[in-house]
Amino acid sequence: MPERSLPLTATPRSGDHTLLDSLAPLLSAWLPGQRWFAGQGGSVGRLTLVSATELLPRPAPGASAPGLLHLLVRTGQADCYQLLLGVREVLPPELAPARIGRPADGPLRGLTLYEALHDPRLTGVLLERLRTPGRLGPLRFTRAPGGAVPSGPTGRLLDAEQSNSSVVYGSVCILKVFRRVGPGTNPDLELPLALARAGCAHVPAPTAWFEAEGRRPDGSSLTLGVLQPFLPGSGDGWHLALGALAERRDFSAAARALGRTTAEVHAGLASALPTTVLRRSQLEQLSRGMTERLHQATAAVPALRPYRTGLRDAFGALDALARGGAARRAQRIHGDLHLGQALHSPTDNRWRLIDFEGEPASPLAERRRPQPAVRDVAGILRSFDYAACQRGTGEPWAEEWAAANRAAYCRGYAEVAGADPREDAALLRAFETDKAIYEVLYEARHRPAWLPVPMSAIRRLATADAPR
Repeated sequence: MPERSLPLTATPRSGDHTLLDSLAPLLSAWLPGQRWFAGQGGSVGRLTLVSATELLPRPAPGASAPGLLHLLVRTGQADCYQLLLGVREVLPPELAPARIGRPADGPLRGLTLYEALHDPRLTGVLLERLRTPGRLGPLRFTRAPGGAVPSGPTGRLLDAEQSNSSVVYGSVCILKVFRRVGPGTNPDLELPLALARAGCAHVPAPTAWFEAEGRRPDGSSLTLGVLQPFLPGSGDGWHLALGALAERRDFSAAARALGRTTAEVHAGLASALPTTVLRRSQLEQLSRGMTERLHQATAAVPALRPYRTGLRDAFGALDALARGGAARRAQRIHGDLHLGQALHSPTDNRWRLIDFEGEPASPLAERRRPQPAVRDVAGILRSFDYAACQRGTGEPWAEEWAAANRAAYCRGYAEVAGADPREDAALLRAFETDKAIYEVLYEARHRPAWLPVPMSAIRRLATADAPR
């Protein structure tokens, strides 16, 4: 029987490289196939062990019970990933799709590794850790004051997410496991906690979470996962909108209510967290960043090139605003708001916003930076266009449906905020244009068949009258 001792430590020591050396060939082949892996061209590069923790000891010889190994590894691109690996002698048939492989050497030689979140027994271990706050090696488990973590519900891995992984426990709670992690509190923990303290009921409050100790001089930790209430029976705004479109049904009342909810969440964030003012230099910097992204996108997507001048005009109007001495308030926002991030509950007829992580591809420090609230508004407006284009590309009734719901959403927002986002036309057009350019680049790279959807917005935005 092979040796099974496994010295796992809070921070890697001189002998720990044997563990990663034995796992590296398997992980290098497995990671590029994961939807949440962000490596360019599927390249992993050299793996470095940041930490290794046994959440559940590996099985004894002949035992059928699994072990659970938590790893933080850094790739050659300097990205840090959180891995949860199940360890068994023999993998049951139902877990075969989660198989990673069997190490040829090292402390786990002869055992089978697999993606642990597919195993209900191991997702149950995670839930139990969150029920009993404390530390385990570099990991720290915390429960919110008064937070109730259930005991016993079976965990089910959702297959819809790409940048992270989520496990639903019965119909009670949902655990989001962040895959690519970095120093600092993740906004998906920070912002819902701040809103809960402010008494905002439009965002599910975190029940529990876990983090890893950072090794930076500032002592910042890494947010690894957040447990929140699950909202059974809720429908996300994207599918509700598509359903309304399929039946050619009016959606403006729901859009207006969503606008009100968005404004109330923005008001809660502004009261709970610091705000700032963007003046000439910051607004010009904002415009330069948008213009640079336009240059990069037109170099990569030839279909954009005929519209360069009109698109630049949108950012030029923002420059003119800055030169005229304008200033704009900036605050913490959602950062990646679209219809799929809004849940509507039929039981109380209310909208709730979720997934405050921001744009996952952006650095964490950038996602935590105060920004104009109109950026979130632009995200929802683009989402209505996406829905209409998917159900009725180029058909007048679909364009009218999108325009009606965009207007209703802005009216609802104004009822709470006191100002219609459309009144700040230059800033709104700039953010809409920037978002549409991002969408063109994304679709060209990942879903070429969807490219006509953002291109329809590009044509509209490039020929729009300059805002006054």
